[in-house]
Amino acid sequence: MVRRLIGGVLILKKLNFEIYLTFFKIGMFTFGGGYAMLPLIEKEMVESKKWIDEEEIVDVLALSQTMPGAIALNCATLIGYRLGGHLTSLFAMLGVITPSIILLTLIALFFNQFLDQAIIKAIFMGIRSGIVALIIKAGIRIAKAAVQDRLTLFLCACSIVGVVFINISPIILIVTGGLIGFMIYRLYPNWARKVLERGHS
Repeated sequence: MVRRLIGGVLILKKLNFEIYLTFFKIGMFTFGGGYAMLPLIEKEMVESKKWIDEEEIVDVLALSQTMPGAIALNCATLIGYRLGGHLTSLFAMLGVITPSIILLTLIALFFNQFLDQAIIKAIFMGIRSGIVALIIKAGIRIAKAAVQDRLTLFLCACSIVGVVFINISPIILIVTGGLIGFMIYRLYPNWARKVLERGHS
């Protein structure tokens, strides 16, 4: 019993250290916010570490957007909690914010000299261009996992029209989508289960 307890503690410590380093690495290269972070999270969590699957990434993003705060921090918190509970979520949070704290502190110290440098402006212009590719990749990944049939395709199209052309709040769209999913599951449970099984296959 004692050996099992010690073994569990050591495994948890190793996981916490590993998740801190993983999210630290993600945080180092996450220019552009949580959407740009998704491809890096997917690569590390799904492909490299095999801690979670692609469908869970979509769920994490949906939950992260419905909560206040930065998407990147919310994602790290949810994934950390999913893997090891409260303590692991704390290590994930610390990992993802530590690079920002370090970089912002350095920028604040040398702000006046840093801001007017033409080469710095050119570097950030290139970074912003790369961010577009990361966000597009994240969108494609999410679409593949989320759009499973004609209804979800219709909801996706309506959401795009609502955000781009009508300027509807994303919060309203998320809540409405959740309510529609809930109603469909209550009214047509067998059909809803088939769609869910198809999305996780």
